[in-house]
Amino acid sequence: MIEIYNKLRDRFGHMHWWPADTPFEVVVGTILTQQTKWENVERAIRNLKERGLMEAKLLSRVDTEELEGLIRCTGFYRQKAKRLKDISGFFFENPDVLTKHEAELRDELLSLNGVGEETADSIVLYAADKPRFVIDAYTKRMCGCMGIEGDYGRLQTLFENSLPKDVSLYKEFHALIVEYGKQFCGRKRCNECIFVKNETT
Repeated sequence: MIEIYNKLRDRFGHMHWWPADTPFEVVVGTILTQQTKWENVERAIRNLKERGLMEAKLLSRVDTEELEGLIRCTGFYRQKAKRLKDISGFFFENPDVLTKHEAELRDELLSLNGVGEETADSIVLYAADKPRFVIDAYTKRMCGCMGIEGDYGRLQTLFENSLPKDVSLYKEFHALIVEYGKQFCGRKRCNECIFVKNETT
């Protein structure tokens, strides 16, 4: 896997991802980015910041209809508004939750409405700065092109066992995979895929 990382790093350089001013902003972003483009998330986050709502207490108590209007650009806004209020309430009531061990933190996050494995691991890695490799749709597709199949847990174990346990490396690698996926998989440039051509494992 480190060879794949090096190829992607050589192509794209440092990604500086996840863009956020605070850990809680990362949490908000993980909910908003579900099933939408990041550009839409940026618009919604700007809306929330302009209304002074980028705090767990305030976001958990904001009027639901107002919140829906602020995040409408991300799609599924009613569902996401409820999830945002739920997770904001959780973080307000548990202000030290990000200091917990990654396994305990992950389990608590997975117990929340609308938080699946990818969302939980994104919070663990990018908000809590703890080592948990994020597996998203692009990662699954990339692995499939290399003949590597498996569910979320199997692929995550494969990456984590093949790499040094390093938070910065996990962040950078995941961000590079996303960038590669957007530029190649998202644009159906399969004939240019470096993974299929070189069959790197």
